Amino acid sequence: MSDAEAIGADDEARSLLEELVSIPSPTPEESRCAEALAAFFEERGREVRIDDVGNVRAPADESVLYTSHVDTVPGEIPVRIETGENGPELWGRGSVDAKGPLAAMAVAAVRSGVSFVGVVGEESGSRGARHLVEDRSAPEAVVNGEPSGWDGITLGYRGILQGTYVATSESGHTSRPENNAIQDAIAWWSAVEERFDTDDYDPVFERVTPKPVAVEGGTSEDGLAVEATMEVQLRVPPRYAADEVREIADAELRAGTVNWYDAVEPTMQSPRTPVARAFRVAIRGAGGTPRLLRKTGTADMNIYADAWDCPMATYGPGDSDLDHAPNEHIELRELDRAVAVLERVAEELQ
Repeated sequence: MSDAEAIGADDEARSLLEELVSIPSPTPEESRCAEALAAFFEERGREVRIDDVGNVRAPADESVLYTSHVDTVPGEIPVRIETGENGPELWGRGSVDAKGPLAAMAVAAVRSGVSFVGVVGEESGSRGARHLVEDRSAPEAVVNGEPSGWDGITLGYRGILQGTYVATSESGHTSRPENNAIQDAIAWWSAVEERFDTDDYDPVFERVTPKPVAVEGGTSEDGLAVEATMEVQLRVPPRYAADEVREIADAELRAGTVNWYDAVEPTMQSPRTPVARAFRVAIRGAGGTPRLLRKTGTADMNIYADAWDCPMATYGPGDSDLDHAPNEHIELRELDRAVAVLERVAEELQ
């Protein structure tokens, strides 16, 4: 029997996860779930409070801060336990993203005595993480909770640049050759996509990925103009800063304006930090082979890395391919192993 197989069912972690998944918490409706999480800490004698934006904060040993998010994307998945190929599976919205990591970190934080924060709003603007970095100083280390698999350590995330393009042109007969606002919007976005076009062999993590997420256009209500609005996102790899990507996109403007309303910087952590080393030791100790990961999306770790000068990584049980999916579920053995790994990591960093 391998060390991983020898790790038994963690009834405390499984019970907490099922309770949290059973309480819907789509952004920004996290309060009931946050109260249940706070009660878990109170019942175990830990100091805990819910702050002004709704974060669950249980301060303690600052050698490492364990933090994950309470909110989920919308969508109802009946909460149930099914038997899968590798044992029992918990089905339900948030079981992977990110209540699995959240429950694992809460249990490990109680047992090891390290600090914990359950943040709100990660799925839409990261209001909890943004408040946290403004409201407190940096801990000695951070472990952010997102699904990586129990043997995976996420060290890198791309950043994101978000904006709204707006253009207006005089109305006129469609036989006229001049561009209208809709054509101006298409022309700008086509130029941006061409500017960031790369070889298909380049890893996605290393690319700028431009993506329009909403488009509206047509004749204005008074009939005197043509209007176009486009919501856009550009994922930013670590070789760029968000401002560099913005400047390149702005240089392609020939008509219209862009309101860039959000920029989150990319992050790539070293595999040689004390946090990464502690995870490698803990995963091997649990019978696994550590995997170092880079994610093409963006997470709260980007916010922490931009504000706090301390080592960090992202970790949590669950298959990230099931994030936001209609079949979201987690193998409970993954949860058991992740708690054991997080306990060992806390011991290594304390």
